[in-house]
Amino acid sequence: MARVHNWQLGREMSYWYPESRPNKQFAAVFDTNKCIACQTCTLACKTTWTSGLGQEYMLWNNVETKPYGFYPLAWDLKLLEMLDGQKWSEQEYEGQKLHRYEGQTIFESAPAGERVLGWRPEDVDYAYPNVGEDDCAGQVDGGASYSLQHMAQHMAWFYYLARICNHCTYPACLASCPRGSIYKRPEDGIVLVDQGRCRGYQECVKGCPYKKVFYNAMTGTSEKCIACFPKIEQGIQPQCFVNCIGKIRLAGWISTPDKARPDNPIDYLVHVRKVALPLFPQLGLEPNVYYIPPIHVPLSFTKQMFGPGVADAVKTYRNAPNDPDLQGLLALFGSSEAMMPRWRRQGDWVSGFTEDGKEAVRVPIKEPVHVRQPYDRLYQITRTNCP
Repeated sequence: MARVHNWQLGREMSYWYPESRPNKQFAAVFDTNKCIACQTCTLACKTTWTSGLGQEYMLWNNVETKPYGFYPLAWDLKLLEMLDGQKWSEQEYEGQKLHRYEGQTIFESAPAGERVLGWRPEDVDYAYPNVGEDDCAGQVDGGASYSLQHMAQHMAWFYYLARICNHCTYPACLASCPRGSIYKRPEDGIVLVDQGRCRGYQECVKGCPYKKVFYNAMTGTSEKCIACFPKIEQGIQPQCFVNCIGKIRLAGWISTPDKARPDNPIDYLVHVRKVALPLFPQLGLEPNVYYIPPIHVPLSFTKQMFGPGVADAVKTYRNAPNDPDLQGLLALFGSSEAMMPRWRRQGDWVSGFTEDGKEAVRVPIKEPVHVRQPYDRLYQITRTNCP
C-alpha cells in the first residue's frame, strides 16, 4: 500500500494508490443549523437522476434525522463499532490547535484479503428511508422541552443531516473495485463509475463507509451521485443545491490547507475559520463535503461525527452576528445558482464572483426591515392585522 497525506487526520496513512490530487477538487459546505428536512433536495435529485428501473430505492441525496435516522439502516453505527471508536491527540503550534488521529482508518484496519474494512447492507436495510424522522434523544413529558433546565441539560435534541456522495480524496469505493471502474475526474475531483467496465461485484457498495454507492439490479451495475457534473461544467451548482429551501448549501472548490485562499468561500469556511468540518474524518477518506455542526447538540455526539474541532466551530458560528465577514459569507448560501469560487465583502454587502471574475450576485448581510404605518395617507385607509 502507498503512503499518502491526509490533512484531516494530521498525518500520513496507508491507501491502495499513490496520492494524486486533481487539478481542482469539488467541495461543498452544508449548514446543519438551517436544514428543515423538507426533502426538496431529495426530490430534486430523485426526479433528475434516479427515476428509472432498478433505481426505485436509490437516494443519491437523502436527509436523515440524527441520532436515530439512517439510510441505509445503521450505516454509521455498524462501521463505527467495527472501527472501535476514535483516538485523537492535540497540540499547540503557533497559537493554533493541531489535531492528529492516532487510531486506524478503514484502510489500515482492513482484514487480511480485504482492501477496506466495510459491510454490505441487506435489501431490507434500504426499506426505511424515514426511520427515526423527528425522533429526539431522550424523553419529553408535559412540556418539559420548554423548561430552561431541560434545554441546558440537552435532555432532548435532534438535527437533520443532509447527505450526498462526499467525492472523497481517497475514495473507498475506488480502492475496493477489482475492475478499476471507479475513477476521479482530474479536472474537478468528482468520483464516477464507468458503466462500461462495471460488472456489478458490489465491492464498492461494501467499501463505501457512507453507503452512497447503489447497485442497480436491472442493469447489473453500480451507480452513485455524480455531483451533477454536466451543470458543474457550465458553472452551475448541482440540483440539490439550487433547490434547497433552507439555503443550507454552497458548492465550490477546496484547496489543501497550505494553499488555502481567504477569498475562496470553501477555503474560508474550512481552513481559515474552521467552522465547517468533514463527516467522520477518522474513516480516512478525506471527504469533501463539510458540515457546520449543530450548535444545540451535545459535543460528545458531534465530536464523534465531525471530529475534534467541533467545540471551536460551534463557538465561531455562534459569534457570527459579531463577525461581518462570516455573517456575510453565510448570506451567500442559496443566493445564486452559479458556482462562486470567489467572494468579497464591502461594508454591509457581500458579493459572489464566477470563475471569470464576473459578479454573480450581491446580497445584503442583513435583510432590510420596513415597518408600515397603521394609517395609509395615500389611500386614506387604516391597516389592520389579520387574525
